Amino acid sequence: MAGRDYKETLNLPKTAFPMRGNLPKKEPEILKEWEKLNLYRKLLDKHQCDEKFVLHDGPPYANGHIHIGHALNKILKDIVNKSKALQGYQTPFVPGWDCHGLPIERAVFKKLKKRKHEVDPLEVRKKCREYAKQWIETQREEFIRLGVVGDWNNPYITMDPKYQADIVRELGKFYEKGLVYRAKKPVFWCPSCVTALAEAEIEYGEEESPSIFVAFEVTDGKGVVPEGTRLVIWTTTPWTLPANVAVAANPELTYVLLRTEKGRFVVAKELLEQFKEQTGIDGEVEKELQGAELEGVEYSHPFIERKGQVVLADYVAADTGTGLVHIAPGHGEEDYQVGLRYNLPVLVPVDDYGRFNQEAPEWLRGEKIWQANSLIIERLKESGHLLFAGTISHSYPHCWRCKGKVIFRATPQWFIAMDKGNPTLREVALKEIDRVQWIPQWGRTRIRNMVESRPDWCISRQRIWGVPIVAFYCKKCGEVIFSREIAERVAQIFEKESADAWYQKSCSELLPEGFTCPKCGSTEFEKETDILDVWFDSGSSHAAVLERRPELTWPADLYLEGSDQHRGWFQASLLESCGTRGKAPYRAVLTHGFTLDEKGLKMSKSLGNVVSPTDVVKRYGADILRLWVASENFTEDVRISDNILRGVAEVYKKIRNTIRFMLGNLNDFSPAQMLPYEELEEIDKWALNRFHQLVNEVVEHYNNYRFNRIYRRIYEYCSVELSSVYLDILKDTLYCEHPRSKKRRSAQTAIYQILYGLITLLAPIISFTAEEAYSHLPGREKESVFLEEFPPLCDELDGKLLERWDKLIRVKSLVNKVLEQLRKEGVANHSLEAAVTVYADGELYELLKEYQEQLPYIFITSQAEVKRLSEAPADAVEDPELIQNVKAAGRRASGQKCQRCWMYSETVGKDPDFPDVCSRCAGVLRELEGERVEKD
Repeated sequence: MAGRDYKETLNLPKTAFPMRGNLPKKEPEILKEWEKLNLYRKLLDKHQCDEKFVLHDGPPYANGHIHIGHALNKILKDIVNKSKALQGYQTPFVPGWDCHGLPIERAVFKKLKKRKHEVDPLEVRKKCREYAKQWIETQREEFIRLGVVGDWNNPYITMDPKYQADIVRELGKFYEKGLVYRAKKPVFWCPSCVTALAEAEIEYGEEESPSIFVAFEVTDGKGVVPEGTRLVIWTTTPWTLPANVAVAANPELTYVLLRTEKGRFVVAKELLEQFKEQTGIDGEVEKELQGAELEGVEYSHPFIERKGQVVLADYVAADTGTGLVHIAPGHGEEDYQVGLRYNLPVLVPVDDYGRFNQEAPEWLRGEKIWQANSLIIERLKESGHLLFAGTISHSYPHCWRCKGKVIFRATPQWFIAMDKGNPTLREVALKEIDRVQWIPQWGRTRIRNMVESRPDWCISRQRIWGVPIVAFYCKKCGEVIFSREIAERVAQIFEKESADAWYQKSCSELLPEGFTCPKCGSTEFEKETDILDVWFDSGSSHAAVLERRPELTWPADLYLEGSDQHRGWFQASLLESCGTRGKAPYRAVLTHGFTLDEKGLKMSKSLGNVVSPTDVVKRYGADILRLWVASENFTEDVRISDNILRGVAEVYKKIRNTIRFMLGNLNDFSPAQMLPYEELEEIDKWALNRFHQLVNEVVEHYNNYRFNRIYRRIYEYCSVELSSVYLDILKDTLYCEHPRSKKRRSAQTAIYQILYGLITLLAPIISFTAEEAYSHLPGREKESVFLEEFPPLCDELDGKLLERWDKLIRVKSLVNKVLEQLRKEGVANHSLEAAVTVYADGELYELLKEYQEQLPYIFITSQAEVKRLSEAPADAVEDPELIQNVKAAGRRASGQKCQRCWMYSETVGKDPDFPDVCSRCAGVLRELEGERVEKD
């Protein structure tokens, strides 16, 4: 039989699970299977009696294709939900869309090429609804393609009539509590979008603005300063000077009266030298005085016939400028608050589009405020009131939609009071912030600081596409009319006919029958034309979704969004819920960072660094994108690029090939052939114990949302512990032992249990690959891997076994260094061509002696022996960092090469029937031939 090809007698791996994932082609096929199975419904049914875990979806805006930030967000949510489902929770997930608001309305107006006052509101709303619906369908398919499981057939949509009705009901609850009021107050205003903006709709960027010192001439010094003295103010917004009615001084600051050739000037003492340097004006300090002394001093406006007065404000600082601030209550929150104390007029000579109106001086009317800066500076220069003009680069607010600069502008708006009642809304919200779990922990500090300092919530917007503020005005006496009862009546109408009814029906149809003005008894009314802030829309989702949908629970277990939502959805939901229910709508809040390119730059079309999730899926497959999400520490900003994705794809390949190898060695195995734990080989017991250690770690990381640690741990486990150690050692057993030998069945039992568990552990992350691998797993009982559960957590691991094998594997690593040396020297090109001697003392020597027969198997060498450390030759290899008091040396193995298992053995040639194989292989071959004869 010399020269026989023994390949057919080996148990080589066989599997239909392909080496190449070909994910872009395979994943859509799996999606069809999930759809056919109705996987989401199956999951709910499986866990219908189990504890629920509710992650409430923050609604993305129904505008445009999804971007990489959307993909990051939804994949994270999907990983959370699947990891909980695989732990036995019922995980209902209702995706949602935010549909109202400016971006959609702007897109529609762009097509119409008209302005707000030129259109039929109902026509605009119809087109907005169609626009939103189109993008919902597009985004739905894009999210599904990522492998995100949820109730995609029944999402929540903020433009749905029932949802709109619930928004109005929530507003009614605020009415009932007396927290809603209407007032003319300065708010962020976008002249380009022609609407008020919420703080969450503001982005800050560097801008270069004018920086000027202006002299205001004193007309009545109240005995503190002489008439004709000039109060020097500093401003970076010259366009606000037409609205000036006061100058603020800090009562605690010291000011000086500076006498110069050009007259007397008042500035803060700390800023005097800076003032002299910038203006070139010098002189003597005639007098020092406290800011409090200046209160009530009167002055004349520099270019308008108007008197102003000095007021006191603690916020005036002495770090820059002059220590005197010009006050325009119509153009600043702090100015407005000062104005309330001093009963100052609120002047707003600027219209909705950012142009000066009829209240401004004639020479400014019709001018856009930004262009008017230069006109005002020139006028001040001509009149001698300008003392200094320069520029300053500083952080300035911009509209997050159109990216244009915004202004503070006082207009009649609707507000929710933060500091009314006992306890106040602010107090309740702060208390709830302390109760909620914030992940990462700094999220608590961030949102707490925001809520502590935020102004009243401006809930009105001057647009068409949204839910109307349900309020009426009496035509006769001007009384503003709103109540919970009226809101409920209108909500019932909206629920049947949508919020379009506000524009279709008359006041008498909307108001209760026979309603009269409670102040004057009139029956003639006008409807409010403002709509609600879209943050009120989405902030009401806990009421319209969590409380309405029977499969969900209130409060949610988790809200998960980007870190910008501390000032957006997290805060809007918190305030809405605390205002109406006195509690937060969530138990925990998890935030992720923004997506950047590999250099840490924001993505933009101009830089050409935008990564589209659709492109990634087409090229690599969704599982690579999902694995990238898991690889990143998402609580910080995350980076993505083609280079990064290629690296992730290599990790994926290693994990996939490990799964494939394990499946290939189970091709002749079924769960019915599993051996009980007690009968397993010790190495297989060790492998199972190590796997259960991994399970404990991975499940803990899932529950703590540390997915990047799972990524690293499973990659290390697959590439090192399995591929390079355990499975490498097992190859001889799997390939060369008799197919049904107890030793091989022991190995297969361990591989099967490990693979079964590993696939479930990977399923939340690489969902498509896990499903595909599961479909090839022998003896699977479920229709999908997601109907399985994670392996049970194990508290009773065999510590002594793990300790023994930890030492053996460390010695193996030292032996690998010896084998590498033999390869370099040309002594042994393959580990089976080598024999090694390990030198040790003490307990380790005894351990190695105990396992001496197994050492060639563990080391994957043909021979191995153990000797005392004192016998080690001078050139023996050691590595104290790896394992101490051990050395190893190697040589070429003795005997002949077995043509079946490739091990070198003195027994090769001893069996006359099988002269070219070792005694072990001869025994296997004889047994196989006997079985073949029996069959024949």
